[in-house]
Amino acid sequence: MSLKRYMVKVCAIASGSNGNCYYIGTETEAVLVDAGISRRQIMKRMKELRLDISRVKAVFISHEHSDHIRGLRVLCDMHGIDAYLTKETLNKAHRNYHPQTAHVFKAGDTVQAGAFKVHAFAKQHDAVDPCSFRIEVEGMSIGVMTDIGAACQNVKAHLQQCDVVFLESNYDEQLLEDGPYPYYLKQRVKSDHGHLSNRQAVELVEQLSGTSLSTIFLSHISADNNRVELAQKAFEHLNERYTILPTNRYAPSEIVSVGEEQLSLNF
Repeated sequence: MSLKRYMVKVCAIASGSNGNCYYIGTETEAVLVDAGISRRQIMKRMKELRLDISRVKAVFISHEHSDHIRGLRVLCDMHGIDAYLTKETLNKAHRNYHPQTAHVFKAGDTVQAGAFKVHAFAKQHDAVDPCSFRIEVEGMSIGVMTDIGAACQNVKAHLQQCDVVFLESNYDEQLLEDGPYPYYLKQRVKSDHGHLSNRQAVELVEQLSGTSLSTIFLSHISADNNRVELAQKAFEHLNERYTILPTNRYAPSEIVSVGEEQLSLNF
């Protein structure tokens, strides 16, 4: 009799305007969404979590802003990892971020990367061709949904299918209003092509989460216009329904293991 594991490990390597990187992995394989911090920092933080870079089969890039793509070239070229991004994102990204080999997908495509079925879908953000992702593996569905100005039908439809989601909770509306940003930047942040506020993120979960959703990582929390405690407070009335965890721009989050362990008889 042998124990077969069907556990999926999920965590944020980094999350914030200074860099984003999200990890989804099984016992043998993994993918990353975004590589917005340096390869050195990705390696350092993965080592802290005892995650093996050799398991990473692919990196999927959501859009061309440097906090999502900065470490892509060095990470992929040094470790032989496949890079996936849209043609428009690749063309718009700074040449310094281009890996030697890049695989191109389109919004609406489903990409098979090892055991992972990655669904890419268009979202509203001020980038040339922004996408979010829902990753299926071992019967689980994990969403990475940040940099969303307004929750379009794509976001809503994919959120309903998630067991775990990295959900943007970028700003507190009052802090943004009273904060140091110039007027034009405040307008950009709260526009339909900017970011989700704490309130908007809560409303999205209240209205649309599927019955399988168990864990929400509060993600891309602004250093200037939000506080972790404010984001957590906004969600506190949902604590009995979900495990709600903050992410960090300077350190990895805790690892959440989702799925089941099953016994298998071998004769």
